Amino acid sequence: MQDLNELKEVISQIKEEITGGIGSLENSKAVYEFKKNFLDSKNGKISALMKEMRNIPNEQKANFGKGVNELKAWAAEKFDEIDAALKAKEATARYEKEKIDVTMPAVKTKKGNLHPVTQIRNELIDIFASMGFDVFEGSEIETDYYNFTALNTPADHPARDMQDTFYLSPEFLLRTQTSAGQIHVMEAKKPPIKILSPGKVFRSDDDATHSPMFTQMEGLVVDKGITLCDLQGMLNTLVQKIFGADTTTRFRPSYFPFTEPSVEVDVSCFECKGKGCRLCKGTGWIEVLGAGVVNRKVLANCDINPDEYSGFAFGIGIERLAMLKYGINNIKMLYESDLRVLEQINDN
Repeated sequence: MQDLNELKEVISQIKEEITGGIGSLENSKAVYEFKKNFLDSKNGKISALMKEMRNIPNEQKANFGKGVNELKAWAAEKFDEIDAALKAKEATARYEKEKIDVTMPAVKTKKGNLHPVTQIRNELIDIFASMGFDVFEGSEIETDYYNFTALNTPADHPARDMQDTFYLSPEFLLRTQTSAGQIHVMEAKKPPIKILSPGKVFRSDDDATHSPMFTQMEGLVVDKGITLCDLQGMLNTLVQKIFGADTTTRFRPSYFPFTEPSVEVDVSCFECKGKGCRLCKGTGWIEVLGAGVVNRKVLANCDINPDEYSGFAFGIGIERLAMLKYGINNIKMLYESDLRVLEQINDN
């Protein structure tokens, strides 16, 4: 640049460029980026004009500098005006978006309930705790010894088959029963013993009333003079608290390797009061659990003298009780998280 006339032409071009470009800017970020093209201290077009001062004759330097500064002030004012206008527009849009109508009804949130299986589990623990039982939480991965051998299960018993048990290795498996917990307790503690062992168990079984994974609760009492009568007295108390005060139990002979004698336990039908209905299939009784007197061999395996001590054990399927209590006819409903089912079940 050689003189003031040329400067005037450049100033006129820059003003036209700024005026024309401002009209297309849509937000404050775009203003900032466009402004840098002219007022950036290093690369801005207006800032670059000051570097031309060295080429201007001395007598014109003052007017040249004045012209550049006036252009700089004009540009800054223009950018400030458009920036303020766009920021105000953005604020209005943001406030409109975030505006809350306090007169509108609040969004309703549903109150969660405990799962039916958890409700039954907690109820059982409370009942047995009131009778002096301690809770033992065992491991879901067990050895063949604790799950079968120590419980007097023969090597050729069908429960050991691959089609019935989930084996992780020849030695380890997913426990098929919480009964394994009673062995751990009897090895670590000498009588009197009164424990409850709830937890998940796993079996290769799947239909309307069975699941590959379900919740079981094992109970064990070992002391001097324990008989089958003690078992029935305790179970009568249990079913009366769950199904009603007029509910009773009956024993039917059965077989389990770890109890002798063994029994299947039925409860009088709480729906028809023993008269016979669809729930009890006309018999007046409903099967609920298996139990029996602890086998002498099981006690001996845990170094407990079977001539001095005896005991009883029982295993409850918690899903089974939940299905009976809440009128659920398919065990899969307990695992599908269908709110239409779960919302109908709440004892809390």
